[in-house]
Amino acid sequence: MYLEIDFNSDEAFYVQLCNQIIIGIATSRLQEGDTLPSVRQLADEVGINMHTVNKAYSLLKQEGYIRLDRRSGAVIAVDMDKIKAMEDMKRELSVILAKGSCKNVTREEAHELIDEIYAEYGE
Repeated sequence: MYLEIDFNSDEAFYVQLCNQIIIGIATSRLQEGDTLPSVRQLADEVGINMHTVNKAYSLLKQEGYIRLDRRSGAVIAVDMDKIKAMEDMKRELSVILAKGSCKNVTREEAHELIDEIYAEYGE
């Protein structure tokens, strides 16, 4: 598995890790049951603090993307409830679409962008 941190980004390192793992799941590069690197191993690989990786893994567990097991470590386990996922998406998309609307992004342009993104995930 290849994860990369953009040290020049304003986005927190743990958020970058979470987003890359979620995209990995969505694009099927990461499958149910796949094991992620240990906290120490991933921290060493990407050059960040172990606590940052631990924070990312904790958040991914909380959001239902992974499970943490003492013996197997972090394992992809997507068990999110679809209704909750839809509610979360609606809340986040509302803000994103409002921002786009303020910048004169049309409904058609937003739909094209969503279709383009879903195409990347094999939908």
